Amino acid sequence: MHIGIDVGGTNTDAVLMDGETVLGSVKRATTEDVTGGIVDALRALGETSPFRPADIAAVMIGTTHFTNAVVEGRDLAPTAAIRLGLPAASGLPPLTDWPDRLRTAVGDHVYLCHGGHEFDGREISKLDRDELARIADDLGRIGVRTAAISSIFSPVNDEMEREAAETLTELLPGLRVSLSHEIGRIGLLERENATIINASLLEVASRITRGFTKALKGAGLDAPLYLSQNDGTLVDADFVQRYPVVTFAAGPTNSMRGAALLSGQADCVVIDIGGTTTDVGVIAGGFPRPATTEVDVGGVRTNFRMPDVVSIGIGGGSLVDVGEEVEVGPRSVGFRLTSKARVFGGDTLTATDLAVAAGMTKLGDPARVARLDRDLVRRGLDRIATRIAATADMMRTSPEPLPAVLVGGGSVLLPDRLPGFDKVIRPGHFAVANAIGAAIAQVGGEIDRIVTLEGRSRAEALEEARAGAAEKAVLAGADPGTVRVLEVDELPIAYLPGNSIRVRVKAVGDLKLGD
Repeated sequence: MHIGIDVGGTNTDAVLMDGETVLGSVKRATTEDVTGGIVDALRALGETSPFRPADIAAVMIGTTHFTNAVVEGRDLAPTAAIRLGLPAASGLPPLTDWPDRLRTAVGDHVYLCHGGHEFDGREISKLDRDELARIADDLGRIGVRTAAISSIFSPVNDEMEREAAETLTELLPGLRVSLSHEIGRIGLLERENATIINASLLEVASRITRGFTKALKGAGLDAPLYLSQNDGTLVDADFVQRYPVVTFAAGPTNSMRGAALLSGQADCVVIDIGGTTTDVGVIAGGFPRPATTEVDVGGVRTNFRMPDVVSIGIGGGSLVDVGEEVEVGPRSVGFRLTSKARVFGGDTLTATDLAVAAGMTKLGDPARVARLDRDLVRRGLDRIATRIAATADMMRTSPEPLPAVLVGGGSVLLPDRLPGFDKVIRPGHFAVANAIGAAIAQVGGEIDRIVTLEGRSRAEALEEARAGAAEKAVLAGADPGTVRVLEVDELPIAYLPGNSIRVRVKAVGDLKLGD
């Protein structure tokens, strides 16, 4: 059996599953320290669906901790941004396009050094150890404990990033280092940004994963802990301590995977309504459709893998502003819904109050909203449905009909029919689809590189990339016998010599447990 947990801004959901069968589920309020909400959810799950801790093979958690830290600019460690590439790539130094608040949060510690490679692996210039020694002296003097190293075309040749990291950690023992070829894809500035974000989160990642482990032990569970990453697959806690950015957007991804399982739809639009936001994405072939453009995280442009998700500020806790027009969101009471909403005895009019007043759901005390103006209720709910339907319709890339699958506790805000969609599905266990998605997640590996076809065939190059992606999946914890290649993308690059192509391959497999 597995336990899946999703820690949202409003609620913490937990499910007990035997394979792909849901045995029990609970929803509890997220606590400010987060781990408290996990303990509460596990305790409630054990009471409603008794299980022996020894029977739990694994616990999977999806969390928004790291995304929130960047968006809010808090708990970020001062980080050295080191770029290898001189005399090239000096026109736009690291952190150039960062918002002031985030640049201040990570510190303005920018270093340009010699090094880097061309697209075909040729050196731009030699690595200068004296430059690195001066950087180590400077970091030791000012007390910076983390560094992000980015080298030009390091996904093609990562030697200089590794050599620079080895030199710096020899001179500064205990320095935490993130290397860009392990974080992002081709594209220096975006890959560099993602690496700096990752490095700045290393300290909080250690603290959070320790807290999760402590919460599980407090609930009597000794099962392995895995966290969801943003492509619908799993990684262990040690991996997240090194690469916390992989968890960005894991919540919406889990919801989409859970929605696909619960609805039986391999291709659909998923509308996940929580307490604070509505996330809309597309399932293609059973997995979330990935974003094809740069992804903005807290105002910083990055290029690591992310699902193609659009979020709008509408959820069960959204505030209802009554004026000439009725507006719902984006402000929300968040995890204080059960104390602030009128149906729960509070004095704040929320979207949940509208749904209860309209008889769409039974929560709290309906008598507290029985006298709400009927026209206000109708206009508010119409506004919610119209905005969400328009967002969902925007996610479609062809005129072919796609069903809309409604999940999340806040999906009670929507009617059974939506403008622009012939089929609307609200599956069983819809309120905890996110936790179900975490529980059923697989393990993946990805290769993204530029290769030249001189001296070998296209088929040989693709097979090498397939093998590399499968190997990465196995190293991440996949059962070798279950690994399959999910996606293969190749793009001829006409402006580069040597008959070059860009190859991206993604492989997934079932989680390997035990011996």
